[in-house]
Amino acid sequence: MIVSCGEALVDLVPRRDGDGYAARPGGSPANVAAGLGRLGVDVALLARIADDGFGRLLRAHLTDSHVDLSIAIPADEPTTLAVVTLGPQGAAEYTFYVEGSADGAWESGQLPSKLPDGAACLHVSGSLALAVPGMGDTLESLLRRERTRRTLTFDPNLRPRLSRDPAQLRARLDRWITLVDLVKVSSDDLAWFAPGEPVEAVAARWRGRGPTLVVVTRGAAGVHALGPDGPVDLPAPRVRVADTVGAGDAFMSGLLAALDQGGRLARDRLATIPIDTLTAALTHAQRVAALTCTRVGAEPPWQRELDAEHAGNLRASRPRATGQGGVGLQGHMGDGLPPLT
Repeated sequence: MIVSCGEALVDLVPRRDGDGYAARPGGSPANVAAGLGRLGVDVALLARIADDGFGRLLRAHLTDSHVDLSIAIPADEPTTLAVVTLGPQGAAEYTFYVEGSADGAWESGQLPSKLPDGAACLHVSGSLALAVPGMGDTLESLLRRERTRRTLTFDPNLRPRLSRDPAQLRARLDRWITLVDLVKVSSDDLAWFAPGEPVEAVAARWRGRGPTLVVVTRGAAGVHALGPDGPVDLPAPRVRVADTVGAGDAFMSGLLAALDQGGRLARDRLATIPIDTLTAALTHAQRVAALTCTRVGAEPPWQRELDAEHAGNLRASRPRATGQGGVGLQGHMGDGLPPLT
């Protein structure tokens, strides 16, 4: 099992006709959990979920996505909201309403005394936790408690405008990097944290501070990763983008699913991951994120959709007569990957 921890909130996304907003389930850890559940991974969400209309929307969405909510914390406060603004290329910007909400009232005493049996990995997103002191203190105590018990993964998913103290946000991010085994970070986050530095240099510095694997997503520029066998650089798949809401979370769920299903998520197995296995896992994560970008909102794909896409690519790539007695092949994506061993 993988436990994803942090916020579960509602995104208010602009309607396509420009007439107001549509309420969609969101929050980076909740998105990752939903993505994992849809990919067939046993997953639980540790989040504070309100008992209001939006909270019921979140519970239904997560349950339908096969997410275990047995350790979710009931919240008396209203659901946290994020108002989404989309740029001309579908890039998303967020305005958060946290004060007085479910995610503004985290306390360490609310944490379960232990995580579910069989939880091999704890994933934490820093999106709100790095910026909101009470939430950050609570999740940091959880990371320290679980450090010797299971693999820890982390996506900073920075929201600097949410923080009243950017220096404190930086300091917490700096501490969390030393606690975890895997960091997935966007190039936009690195541009804020280390302006002007090449992502390769920052990834190498971060890996030197503790994580086994550092992965940098670079949007249309693809992915850079640094693991025990050295760097991996992959181009981005080409897709027609509806928006990028939840794309990074979908990538994270795809990466964790590939590592988990390949038996590589345990700390000792992650520390010896070969470069071809890492490449396969990153490619799978890119496919999951690419499909998410083709639809509105944080809607990660189901495993059956990936299977259907793969089957379609296989049919398209079958040998066909060229008319001159020869054989031709049509290009396809996602085939011929090495096994996740």
